[in-house]
Amino acid sequence: MASSPVLILASASPRRADLLARVGISFIRRPVAVAEDVLPGERGPDAALRLARAKARSARDDADPEDAPLLACDTLVCCGGAVFGKPSDRTEARAMLRALSGRWHEVVTGIVLARPTGEIAADSVVTRVRFARLEPWEIDRYVDGGEPLGKAGAYAIQGAGAWFVERVEGSVTNVIGLPVERLRAMLLTAGHPGPSLRGPGGPGQSPASERNFS
Repeated sequence: MASSPVLILASASPRRADLLARVGISFIRRPVAVAEDVLPGERGPDAALRLARAKARSARDDADPEDAPLLACDTLVCCGGAVFGKPSDRTEARAMLRALSGRWHEVVTGIVLARPTGEIAADSVVTRVRFARLEPWEIDRYVDGGEPLGKAGAYAIQGAGAWFVERVEGSVTNVIGLPVERLRAMLLTAGHPGPSLRGPGGPGQSPASERNFS
């Protein structure tokens, strides 16, 4: 059994769940439905933090005062003045990948730690990523494989999308969707002990693929 307190993860993201499981944080999921639209002229870090706070507020509405702290995040990709969320379809995914091809972009995650009674800590974390110049057939093949759908910026660095990445400056877990370095600092500042650090394969723990998070 993990020694850390349980977190409530206000997200249905399997990537965030996997990152928490890998460091040994026990948690339950409480997915929320929040419109993830970026406002006209809104900067990426501001939008990501606003959306993460909206998710946290939504999760708090159904929380009991005695519930564990909840964690909410939102990840966006910024490139050349544009802010990309998740592509709505394969056509939009192709357009996003063409925009990222051969260029630096920023991946920004808004992260909020809160109790049912109020916010504990909030921040936005930025990582710079450079893509190789992509061939049109590479984009088509990647999009046709289905991975870009449901991913901010239309790629997954922990998946086949790693093939396109030339360089990363900053947190890799941030690019995946949860900057665990920042979460660690938030939990320590809030006085919570760290995770078990046993990882998903440690003694007494089941692999993440077999664990029941509900």
